[in-house]
Amino acid sequence: MTIRGIIQNGQVILPGPVALPDGTEVRIVPVNASAGEDEDRPLHPHEIAHILAMMDQVQPFEMTEDERAADRQMRKNWEKARFHEHADRLRDMWQ
Repeated sequence: MTIRGIIQNGQVILPGPVALPDGTEVRIVPVNASAGEDEDRPLHPHEIAHILAMMDQVQPFEMTEDERAADRQMRKNWEKARFHEHADRLRDMWQ
């Protein structure tokens, strides 16, 4: 659960009441805190459950045969368009 608030006169001000019992310990992290700050800590069981639930919602990506053919053609065209550029770089490596 994420609850957003603002700091005012050194205290956290929330936009309204929060459905947590008195005495519940909370952790306050600034929104602009650097990513990965506590990346090395182990995940809490509720975080793991949340991640697994989100993963279960992901639909598998399956391409139709027509989509596969279009993708192959697109890649082929991309490679052909860059063939000489790539060949020149390889040639320069061996000179």
